[in-house]
Amino acid sequence: MIDENVNTLKKKLFVLLDKEALRRGKFVLSSGKTSNYYLDGRVITMTPEGAYLIASIILDMIKDKNIDALGGPTIGADPIVGAVAAISHIKQVPLKTFIVRKAAKEHGTGKQVEGPALKEGAKVILVDDVATTGKSIIEAKEALDKIGVKAETVIVIVDREEGAGENLAKAGLKLESIFSIKDFGL
Repeated sequence: MIDENVNTLKKKLFVLLDKEALRRGKFVLSSGKTSNYYLDGRVITMTPEGAYLIASIILDMIKDKNIDALGGPTIGADPIVGAVAAISHIKQVPLKTFIVRKAAKEHGTGKQVEGPALKEGAKVILVDDVATTGKSIIEAKEALDKIGVKAETVIVIVDREEGAGENLAKAGLKLESIFSIKDFGL
């Protein structure tokens, strides 16, 4: 396997996002706002090339951070954390991952945070495909707070720059993104 330069990986990811995931038109976002574009990150995160590129870039972004696990809110984070888990194993830097449900299950173990058990005091990073207001990420952090897991950083593929950075900062989270929507001329 060729281990490419992170700048090359980012250039390839940008082309994929611009060509396959970015749509122009009139869209209603989950926040209820209307937008003249929509970026559907899952169109890329659920492809072999996109999953590899995103996971490799994220692993590079976190290489100097001492964390116990990486995860995020379902459904945007689901393919990202799966790819990060696989690529971290291949690169021999294994990293536990998890998913945060919108609400705890009412059956089985009744968990809201799924994946390998996270110890109280564990330090984690949250991921998602796109950040608009940051609401789902804040909800994921609140679920982690309930089990004593500490999240301070969020990594997203694209920051729409519509308040997520400020909202996340108020919740004690620092937003990092691979791209800003401005990178796409929007």
